[in-house]
Amino acid sequence: MQNKPVALVTGANQGLGLQIAKDLVAHGLTVLVGSRKFERGEAAAKEVGSDAHALQLDVTDQVSIAAAAERIRKEFGRLDVLVNNAAISNTSKLPGQSVEDYSRLNRASTVSLDEVHRIWETNVFGALAVYQAMLPLLREASAARIVNVSSGAGSLARVADPAFPLRHIFGPGYSASKTAMNAMTLAMAIELESTNFMVNACSPGFIKTNLNAYEGTGTVEEGALEPVRLALLGPDGPTGTFTRWEGETIPW
Repeated sequence: MQNKPVALVTGANQGLGLQIAKDLVAHGLTVLVGSRKFERGEAAAKEVGSDAHALQLDVTDQVSIAAAAERIRKEFGRLDVLVNNAAISNTSKLPGQSVEDYSRLNRASTVSLDEVHRIWETNVFGALAVYQAMLPLLREASAARIVNVSSGAGSLARVADPAFPLRHIFGPGYSASKTAMNAMTLAMAIELESTNFMVNACSPGFIKTNLNAYEGTGTVEEGALEPVRLALLGPDGPTGTFTRWEGETIPW
């Protein structure tokens, strides 16, 4: 049986997920580096350190998810932290095309339904599928934590405000998928509110990663701060919240 707390970070072979994995290892956790391609996860785990282990995990593939859960049970016996980080922002943005230009071409009236399906398959259904598969393992922990990495772009309260400067880029794809991720967070938190689980969503901010073709302004080190804080919450921490760094609440 594993003595150190065990954390699974999905989409951890690069960018924000990789930094979250590094930070959790630095806090004394054993981290499973979830990655669609095992080789990429293996390279990332070596970069993180000896307390990181590559785990092949494609959040859109039920067979992959089930195999990952079975490996965790056999090798570690439980899961203390789940960070649902894996996400995609699009499947059709052209090289060099800005986020602004992409959003202009993918309004509700024009976006490809296939584009929306594929984004939601990873960002929403993938997170729910991983939650369902890992919940029995999380129940084996003394006080499990679930962190859903969302985005301020999914805040309906913000988007409904005509004064919100990024209102015009809200669309059925990435932004709405993060709105749905927030809804999933509340559904999970409500289901588990009678337990010692804590389930929270957070926005890492506009971080420079592959997700936004490196148009972001923040660093991955900055972006990892809030997910890591929520992953390490003590017994008096909150559940069912949507926050950014230092616990600043974002309206749903």
